[in-house]
Amino acid sequence: MSTQQWTTPERIALREMVDAFTRKEIVPNIAGWERDGALPKELHRKAAELGLLELGVAEAAGGMGDYIDFFIANEQIILSGGSSGLCSALMTHSIATPHIVASGDTHLIDKYVRPTIAGEMIGSLGVTEPGTGSDVGAIATRAVRTGDHYVVNGAKTFITSGTRADFVTTAVRTGGPGHRGVSLLVIDTDSPGFSVTSKLDKMGWLCSDTAELSFDDVAVPAENLVGPEGTGFLQLMRRFESERLLMAVQAVATAQRCLDLTVDWAHNRVTFGEPLAARQVIRHRLAEMGRQVCAARAYVRDVVSRWAAGDDVNTEVAMAKNTAVYACDFVTNEAVQIHGGMGFMRESEVERHYRDERVLGIGGGTNEMMNEIIAKDVVDRAKGAI
Repeated sequence: MSTQQWTTPERIALREMVDAFTRKEIVPNIAGWERDGALPKELHRKAAELGLLELGVAEAAGGMGDYIDFFIANEQIILSGGSSGLCSALMTHSIATPHIVASGDTHLIDKYVRPTIAGEMIGSLGVTEPGTGSDVGAIATRAVRTGDHYVVNGAKTFITSGTRADFVTTAVRTGGPGHRGVSLLVIDTDSPGFSVTSKLDKMGWLCSDTAELSFDDVAVPAENLVGPEGTGFLQLMRRFESERLLMAVQAVATAQRCLDLTVDWAHNRVTFGEPLAARQVIRHRLAEMGRQVCAARAYVRDVVSRWAAGDDVNTEVAMAKNTAVYACDFVTNEAVQIHGGMGFMRESEVERHYRDERVLGIGGGTNEMMNEIIAKDVVDRAKGAI
């Protein structure tokens, strides 16, 4: 499928707007936000003023554009000097609100989605627990219906934007064991019994706050149930593809940014009387970095285009994520190596990308989980051909 839809005049204009926003509002401040461990809420409001938080959200919920527009905005933030960590914090609404929008519940949309894409609120998604990682069907946080409320008890961990969130779209157990007992509840963070028990320290994504949350007899209005009881697992599974593709796009953009920075460094860094770019060993390493970036980008964009068109590309999504992550692993590692000692310094941008990209093969489904999805398809097709 042609990927020319990524370079329409409207999307070129979108890139130019995001580039200007990133260079003005993000690049001068990102080092300070890394030290602070969080983004200021003001950045959400500024992004909202440009309509960046509306991208990919259905028009009926106050949004505009489509997921490709949203992916382009994330890509350009990184290409212009931002980072995947910054995108994860600024764009957390992309995992916190889609389930609410898809439910069609106008009350919840008006209460949570519209203020969030207007930059007035911050939302988080609460799924992972201290005892459960990728096994969503095994979550233990319990919500018991009592009259017109649910009473929630449990804990969540690794929650992006959890320390700043105004609400958490939370996976809870309302029924029996297994995935059929899982539901989604929107929980206000100012509710009695809710607490941030820990702000977690991480290897990368330093400007993206990550929290451990506790729910101690938290009373949540029953009207905050997203969709019918027992459908939470299915709702979460339906949104994983967009999250995985977003990470794939971010991985490719990170790799491209590191390639650009390294090519510039190789031209300007002079050793023994000549620039690094004149040395064959460096030229060939840059060539391989470029090859992997171009191949990953072409495949990721093809899969995104097919997914956006409604094709069944579950296996290809897993392939795209791993292809992009593996390319990013290679390129960021080479970028640090070619930068030498400077690549090891915190002031170097490639150092930040090297740390940040490591989570891309973990979040949204690990490399191993993606390979299991791929393996099931490959094995099933092989059995059918025998």
